[in-house]
Amino acid sequence: MIKKVALVGNPNSGKTTLFNQLTGNNQYVGNWPGVTVEKKEGRIKDLQDIIVTDLPGIYSLSPYSLEEVITRNYLLDNDVDLIINIVDATNIERNLYLTTQVLEIDKPVIVALNLLDVVNKRGIKIDTEKLSKELGCPVVLLSALKNEGLDELKNVLLKEINTKRKATIFPYTLSTMKAIERTKNCIDEDNQFLALKLLDKDKIYLEEYNAFSEKINEIITIYEKETKTDSQSAIVEDRYRIIERIVEKCVDNKGYRESFTDKIDNIVMNKFLALPIFLFVMFIIYYISIVSIGDLATVFMEELFDIIGTKVGEVLASINVASWLQGLIVDGIIGGVGAVLTFIPQMFILFLLLTLLEDSGYMARIAFIMDNIFRKFGLSGKSFIPMLIGTGCTVPGIMATRTIENERDRKMTIMLTPFIPCGAKLPVFALFIGVFFGPLASVSMYLLGIVIVIIAGIILKKLKYFRSSESPFILELPDYRLPSIKNIVIIVWDRIKAFIVKAGTIIFVASAIIWFMQSYSWTLQSVNPEDSILGSIGKFIAPIFVPLGFGNWQATVAILTGIVAKENVVATFGILGGEATVLVQEIFTPISGYAFMTFILLASPCLAAIGATKKELGSWKETTLTILFQTGTAYVVSLIVYLIGLLIIKVNNWPTILISIGLVILILLAIGKSIKTKGCPKGCNSCHESCNDYKKTSR
Repeated sequence: MIKKVALVGNPNSGKTTLFNQLTGNNQYVGNWPGVTVEKKEGRIKDLQDIIVTDLPGIYSLSPYSLEEVITRNYLLDNDVDLIINIVDATNIERNLYLTTQVLEIDKPVIVALNLLDVVNKRGIKIDTEKLSKELGCPVVLLSALKNEGLDELKNVLLKEINTKRKATIFPYTLSTMKAIERTKNCIDEDNQFLALKLLDKDKIYLEEYNAFSEKINEIITIYEKETKTDSQSAIVEDRYRIIERIVEKCVDNKGYRESFTDKIDNIVMNKFLALPIFLFVMFIIYYISIVSIGDLATVFMEELFDIIGTKVGEVLASINVASWLQGLIVDGIIGGVGAVLTFIPQMFILFLLLTLLEDSGYMARIAFIMDNIFRKFGLSGKSFIPMLIGTGCTVPGIMATRTIENERDRKMTIMLTPFIPCGAKLPVFALFIGVFFGPLASVSMYLLGIVIVIIAGIILKKLKYFRSSESPFILELPDYRLPSIKNIVIIVWDRIKAFIVKAGTIIFVASAIIWFMQSYSWTLQSVNPEDSILGSIGKFIAPIFVPLGFGNWQATVAILTGIVAKENVVATFGILGGEATVLVQEIFTPISGYAFMTFILLASPCLAAIGATKKELGSWKETTLTILFQTGTAYVVSLIVYLIGLLIIKVNNWPTILISIGLVILILLAIGKSIKTKGCPKGCNSCHESCNDYKKTSR
C-alpha cells in the first residue's frame, strides 16, 4: 500500500536537499523563498512504497502567499500519512514557529533537525529527548548535505507512519485558551488548529464558517479587550512565548561560537555602514568592469571590429559588390552589431562580479537593507526582490512579481521594476561613461533608479487605486559561502549568451533597417543621413526633447530604436556616426549626456518587457497607462537633471532655464492635484474601503 509523506519547512532549511537525498531526484536549490512553487514528488530510494512530496518553503501556515496556501491545503489533506518538518537547527527558535502550527494538525509528525555539522561547529547542544517530550513527537538530528542521520530518520518514519497521533496542545495563556474553547463551542468542532485560525482572522476559514461570523467576531472582540491588542498579534506573542520556553529547556548555547557569517554581518549589516559598504562594493565592481580592465578589453574589441569592417569592405570591393550592399554589410550590420558586441568584455566582467556577490549570499543582505528603506516610505518590502532580479533582465523581474499576493502592490511593482537598470541598458551607460564620466556615474544610475522607485511609489500610494494594507515579508539570509564555480559559469554564460543572441537576431535586423532608413529618403534616393527617412522622423520629434538638452534628431531616433531593444541605442549611434563614441562627443555635453542616460534608465522598457507587462497586468489599457507613466517619469526627471546641471555650471541660457522651470512647476502642480485627498482622522497611510473613517473622508 502506497504511503504519502509531506516534507515541509522554512526556505533554506535544507528541505530540498533532504528530498534529493531521500529520493535521488535532482532539484534546484536556491537562496530565495518561493523557489519551489509547485510540489515535487519522488519515491524513497529503498522504500519504494513511500512517496515523499517536497512542498514549497514557508514560514507559517497563514495564507499570506500562494506557497503557504498550497502547503497548508496539502497538509490538511486526509491522504497525507506523515509530515516531516525539517528545522534549521542553527535558527531553531524561528523555525519552531512553523513547527508549533504543524503539530496542531492531527497527523503523525517527525521533526528533523538539520545542519547538525554546523550546530556542532558553533558549539550548540540540543537535547533531542527533552525537545521530543515538549513537542509531543519524535525528533531526529541529521545533516542532509553530508547524508548523516538519514538512516535513523527512515527507521523513525517506518515506525511512525502507521500510527495515529492527536494534535499537540500547547500551553497558551489563559485568555487565549478561553478564546479557543469559546470558538470550539461556537462552531461545535473540537479542533484547536481551526479555532486558532478563526481567532487569527484567517480569510479562508472565515469565509468557510461565514454562518458563525457574528459569534466569532464577538469572541474575537472579547479576546482583544482581554489581551489589549489585536487577536493576530496576541496569538503570535503567545506562540513565541511557548517557543522561548521550549528553547530555554532544550537548547544549550553556552558554548556558542560566533560563526563566520555572524562576524561578517556585524559589519556589512550595521545600520550605519550597510548602505555605504554596498555603494563602495558597487563602485569597485563598476570601476573594474567599465573603467579599468573592462575598458582595455573594449578598446581591443573596437579595434577588432574596425579591422573586420575594413577587411570585409576590401573583399566586397574587390569582387565588385554593389556599393549599397557594401554599405549595408560594413556600415549597417558590422557597424551596428559591432558597436554593441564591443561591450561584451565589460558585460562579462560585470555579470561575473555580480554573480559572485549573488552566489556568496551578499545580495540577499542588500535585499534586506532595501526592504528596511522601502518600509520607511510605506512601500512593500516584497517589491525589491523582482527589482533585484530585474538587474539582469526586466522580463523575469516583471514575472517575479507573481510572488506578491497583494494585487495592488503587485501591479505597482510591475510599473516600477523597469526603473532599475537592466543588462540591456548597461552598454548605453558604458558608452557615455567612457566618453564623459567615471564609474561613479554607473553607481549613480542605480541610486537614481532606487530613489525614483521610492518617490514614484509614494506618489502612487497616494492614489486610491494603489492603497493597500501592508503584508508581512520575511527574507531568508543564507550563510556566506564560497561561490560554486559550476553555478558561476552557468549563470554568466546564460547572461552573455542572451546578450550575444540578441545582438545576432534583433539588433542584426534592426541595424539593417536603421542603415537603410539613414541612407535613403522617402523617395528611395540615396541621401545624407540628415535628409534621410530616419533624419526626417528624428527632426519631427526632436523638439520634444529640446528642454532635456538632447533635442537633436540623432538622439531622438536612438530613443525610438531603443524601444525594440535598449542595445539598439548604441547600434544607432554606431551606424549614424561611424563610431558611437565620436557621435556622442559631437551631439552631447556632459550635462545633456547625463540627462539622456536618465531618460534611457526610466523610460518605457523594450518590447519584450512591454509584452511581459501586458501578460502580468492582463489588459492593454493598464499596459498603456504603465508605459505613459514610465515615459512621463523619465521626461520629468531628465528635465530636472538637465535644469540642475545648467544651474550648477551657471550656463547663461536663461530662456531654456526659465522654460524648464515652468515645465517642472506645471508637472508638479498636475501631480499634486491628481493625488490630493482629504485627510483621514486616523492618519493611516493605507486606507481601506471597509474603514468607516475612509468612507467619511472620501465622499
